[in-house]
Amino acid sequence: MRQAGRYLPEYRELRGSVDILETCRRPEQVVELTLQPLRRMPLDAAILFSDIMVPLAAIGVPVRIEAGRGPTLDEPIRDAAGVARLRGLDPEADEPHVSEAIRLLVKELEVPLIGFSGAPFTLASYLIEGGPSRTFARTKALMYGEPAVFERLLGALADIVVAHLLAQLDAGVHAVQLFDSWVGALDRDDYRRFVFPHTARVFEGIAGTDVPAIHFGVGTGHLLDLMRDAGGDAFGVDHRVPLDDAWATIGHDRAIQGNLDPAVLLGPWGPVEQKARDVLARAGDRAGHVFNLGHGVLPDTPVAHLQRLVDLVHSNTERGGS
Repeated sequence: MRQAGRYLPEYRELRGSVDILETCRRPEQVVELTLQPLRRMPLDAAILFSDIMVPLAAIGVPVRIEAGRGPTLDEPIRDAAGVARLRGLDPEADEPHVSEAIRLLVKELEVPLIGFSGAPFTLASYLIEGGPSRTFARTKALMYGEPAVFERLLGALADIVVAHLLAQLDAGVHAVQLFDSWVGALDRDDYRRFVFPHTARVFEGIAGTDVPAIHFGVGTGHLLDLMRDAGGDAFGVDHRVPLDDAWATIGHDRAIQGNLDPAVLLGPWGPVEQKARDVLARAGDRAGHVFNLGHGVLPDTPVAHLQRLVDLVHSNTERGGS
């Protein structure tokens, strides 16, 4: 999860003070930032350096990524007129740098490349709130108060997400991940009514490509069966739900990704090893486990811990584990 980032000094040196969205428009830098973690450790896949706001910025949404805060908009979308201003995404015209970076990477990599996108609800939450939120109060206010407007917004975003993912697939990524990072803020009824149809349409839109699709959310233990039904070949699970419990809910006919708590990596190695071995034990040597963190790597994570973690997982795999 989020291989490149502030935990690598070479990343910080290359990025400097340049806005992340501007960096994403520079294919050569995207290639370098994608490759940096693989030079540090023998990972089994590469994750495209990008940001979930890339397609929205590409269609002219005035979003910026503020250090220490995240995506920020001075003019949030909170009514029908705001939704109407969103236009469709033409990847070839609006974000050619994404496909160019992928084509360059596919030539260099010896491991699969994972592309990704934000999911309609998570993107909508940023557009409505104007930035990150703990309560998602404005998002829910629009959802409950103007349900037709909310549904039009998620429908427009679903179209954008499908176009963004298809462009990545056409350029050569070997898997894609849909990040519905904040959908755990909803209860089951609201997920089923307001989110499920649009998320399902995203997976339907990329069906038939024969490329695995990963479906991920944070704090979604109560939604896992609904997310499974919405779509995906593999499901990312955060650290709040024991891996074996999550897998039992999703079904062992699907792959699962996770789910070490990223915060444990900030402490000494002993707890890291203990927690990692617990995740592997809960996988129970079943096929289809992608060992991963439950969310992104935290900035102060010691690189040495990540390197030892990769070695630990690989040594388990060599003995016949997940």
